[in-house]
Amino acid sequence: MAKSTMGSKKPRVLVAMSGGVDSSVAAAILQEEGFDVIGVTMQVWDYSLNNCTITEGHGTCCSSQDVDDARAVADHLKIPFYVINCEEKFKSTVIDNFIDSYLKGETPIPCVNCNTFLKFDHLISKMKELGCDYLATGHYARIEKGAEGKAVIVTSNDSWKDQTYFLFTLNPEVINSLMFPVGAWQKSELRAYAEKIGLPVARKKDSTGICFIGKSGYGGFIESHVSKRNLRPGLLRRFASGEILGDHSGIHNFTVGQRKGLGVALGFPAYVVKVNAETSTVWLGEEKDLYSSELMVRDINWLSDFTDGDMVRAKIRFAHRGAEAKLCKVAATQARLEFYESQRAITPGQAVVFYRNNQLLGGGWIC
Repeated sequence: MAKSTMGSKKPRVLVAMSGGVDSSVAAAILQEEGFDVIGVTMQVWDYSLNNCTITEGHGTCCSSQDVDDARAVADHLKIPFYVINCEEKFKSTVIDNFIDSYLKGETPIPCVNCNTFLKFDHLISKMKELGCDYLATGHYARIEKGAEGKAVIVTSNDSWKDQTYFLFTLNPEVINSLMFPVGAWQKSELRAYAEKIGLPVARKKDSTGICFIGKSGYGGFIESHVSKRNLRPGLLRRFASGEILGDHSGIHNFTVGQRKGLGVALGFPAYVVKVNAETSTVWLGEEKDLYSSELMVRDINWLSDFTDGDMVRAKIRFAHRGAEAKLCKVAATQARLEFYESQRAITPGQAVVFYRNNQLLGGGWIC
């Protein structure tokens, strides 16, 4: 990244610091390149509460230790640092949505909503409040100039770490105000740099899993936040025949493609093929029943122009490599996606994200 100039004033950048090595290096890179850097960490959960159901310290982000680590990095870099309380917004836009989605038979992605409503909404407001010119994060993504000189988001140089999948809900108007300083780096290079400049988080393990899910798992978390009368028990049925196989204690315990914890033994490897929230029915079938050649997508957010019938590379989950598909417009923010090869375990509630070559075009939610 070249140094930026705005007259005699140093460009000011607000860096979202999670306490991990990626965002810490992002802050260090920008400081080295001559930017006026300010660090900020979002506190999304009060771990001091007696009724807190989240267990700290098993590889997630956003813990109280992460806040301390971010502060230690800011001290090391000698940059201003703020902790902002986002608990209420995190609960209303991330946790409540997560619970509601599972109770509707879907499998949500809370990290997308966290990016949408906190990092690239709440922090954009904080960026302006602090008189900053840019907001930077530790996402593995890059910003380039497109064919018409418009800023576009493209995949990172580290394909294994690429996080553009989580950025499809961005407002295109804010892209010019964003920076992704580590998007051109390989993870190994990034850790070596962190060691070289003595960052206190240089050897910190990457976060894994969902930050607010403790040892009780998804089901236990939902049950601790929802009254029993709102849980959705029902029947297990055979996908091919409709045969009743047993019952279950709640559809929130199941997701498409799940094999373990089904509560029945069928004499062959069985998978969750479909979850029907209206009837509280969980349909079980064979692996071949998981494959489908099309899906419906709602609430599409476009970062680039779209023409009905366009060919795209579509990712149906974060770890998916992407598959060639045709987009057929149904309404302004709805479309049908037709894959050239059938895809395994297309899951309602997950995001489907569209690319043209390495450019992020947009995405929406699988119905």
